[in-house]
Amino acid sequence: MKAEYEQKGYGGRFGPGLPRVSDGALLFLLHLVSKMRPAADGGSRIGIVLNGSPLFTGDAGSGESEIRRYLLEHDLVEAIIALPNDLFYNTGIATYVWILDNTKKLARKGKVQLIDASRMYAKMKKSLGSKRVEMTDEQIDEIAQVTTPSAARTCHSRLEFKDGKENAGAEPRVVSKVFPNEFFGYRKVTVDRPIAEGRTVKAKPKKGEKPYDPDLRDTENIPLTEHIADYMVREVLPHVPDAW
Repeated sequence: MKAEYEQKGYGGRFGPGLPRVSDGALLFLLHLVSKMRPAADGGSRIGIVLNGSPLFTGDAGSGESEIRRYLLEHDLVEAIIALPNDLFYNTGIATYVWILDNTKKLARKGKVQLIDASRMYAKMKKSLGSKRVEMTDEQIDEIAQVTTPSAARTCHSRLEFKDGKENAGAEPRVVSKVFPNEFFGYRKVTVDRPIAEGRTVKAKPKKGEKPYDPDLRDTENIPLTEHIADYMVREVLPHVPDAW
């Protein structure tokens, strides 16, 4: 895989990047993406069940982050659905369905739908290994309805009903929200501070840079939807007024 990445780049399966060697989930996702029928030939949709690591592992600039960035910039991610725990025989961990599409309908373009279906389950009378719950056909149909383009145009939620009346104390069974792709993007910004009076440091600033204290250097992940200066004023300068 490393040789394919280095020698073929985007001509192979792993052009966007490689994750850490201990977790190959995103490699398998990229392998599936490479098998998608081109949009010009009718396109393809993908559904794959993954654990939480592809969503959260990897800092900005890492292989995992670059893979996620590629998927979002190419508008391939249509929806991510959080499933109930204890749904599978060999694990009780949180799992998610990723739905990818390279021919999104107009209502879907430039957007990702996040669906929390973690409460959509029925308890089994007898456990099978780690599997203690199952999803009924009716529950699966309800989730499928929430993922339709018409339901995804706005933030959408379905509440639990009893005897035809809404149960005010019940939490929503399915919660869905739609976000623009840019919502998930971040800039990793370096934040520096001046050298304290009388302190000597070895780090030499590059041409055009102000002298800084390397021991005080920090980073901030700033959403693409927010201007860097506005973020600094709100989140950084109130705590360290001399930072830039």
